[in-house]
Amino acid sequence: MSTAVFPSFLRPMNPADAAPVDALLRAAFGGSEEADLVAKLRKAGAMAGEMVLPLGDAPIGYYALSQMVAPKGWLCLAPVAIRPDWQRKNHGKRMIGQLVAWAEGAQQPVVVLGQPAFYERAGFSRAKAANLVTPYQAEFTLLAGHEGAPEATLVYPDAFDGL
Repeated sequence: MSTAVFPSFLRPMNPADAAPVDALLRAAFGGSEEADLVAKLRKAGAMAGEMVLPLGDAPIGYYALSQMVAPKGWLCLAPVAIRPDWQRKNHGKRMIGQLVAWAEGAQQPVVVLGQPAFYERAGFSRAKAANLVTPYQAEFTLLAGHEGAPEATLVYPDAFDGL
C-alpha cells in the first residue's frame, strides 16, 4: 500500500527557502523575471511577507506580498507560483483562498494583477477593483479585503517598473 504525498500547511518563508524559492519561480514561469522581481522587492525593503507551501523540505508553492506605495497600507500580491509538476491540483487556489480569507477578516486591501478566472475562483473580485486607476491592464486587476469598490490610484513599488 502506498502512502499519499500531500503538501504541508502554508507557512512564512524562512532564509533557508530563498534558493529553492528562486528555483521554483524560474521553473514555474520559465524564466527569471519573477525571481528578479522578488529580489528587487527584498532589496528595496518593500516586501510585506512571503509564504511557502512546503512538501517535505522543499517549497512547491510560493507567494509574495509587497507594500503598495499608494494607497498607503494596501498590499500587492505578486508573484504567485506552484511548481509545474504540482500545478492544476488546486494548491494555488488553496493558497490564495487562505490569503483572501485573511484579507477579508483583517479588512486588509490586497491587489493582484492576474488571470481573472483563477483569482476570482480564489476569492478576489474584479467588481471591487472597478474604480481603481492602475498603470496596468484594468481588466486583470482584482481586489480582496476591502468593502465595496473604492476609488483609488494604485502606485506599485519601484521594483514593478518595466514589467
